[in-house]
Amino acid sequence: MSSFSTPSDADARRRQRWLSLLAKAPAARLESLWQGLGPVPAYSVLRRPEIGLVMVQGRISGSGAAFCAGEMTATRTAVRLESGEIGIGYVGGRAPRQAEIAAVIDALGQRSEWRDALEARIVAPLAAEAEARRRLTAARAAATKVDFFTVAREAGT
Repeated sequence: MSSFSTPSDADARRRQRWLSLLAKAPAARLESLWQGLGPVPAYSVLRRPEIGLVMVQGRISGSGAAFCAGEMTATRTAVRLESGEIGIGYVGGRAPRQAEIAAVIDALGQRSEWRDALEARIVAPLAAEAEARRRLTAARAAATKVDFFTVAREAGT
């Protein structure tokens, strides 16, 4: 039997949600929240931050056939805590520090004693701010929406 445990579906979904929020967070805001966390366990960099290009795919109406929309710059890195957990960080743009912070948070999030503190002090604020940005964008879009309608009339009345 292997000494490695398989993450549960809930753990995998939580990790996916965290990585998504960390990747999309404004770099300065993530740095600020990170600094407020206090001392963290030592870690080593497994893969130094690398900047490269990734292909971005889109879908017409969100559900149609996939098409290549173009390329974007991305930064990736990987770290290992002294206790053995490995974290990864992928972020859009040229942001080595943001990718490293994301990777360390990913690694720490695999440790039960860090999970609640990270959720409360970093992930929850980032999620609330992302939702506020989404609502603002939706409100701006709704303000410019034009509703077109036609009135159907029966012939011969």
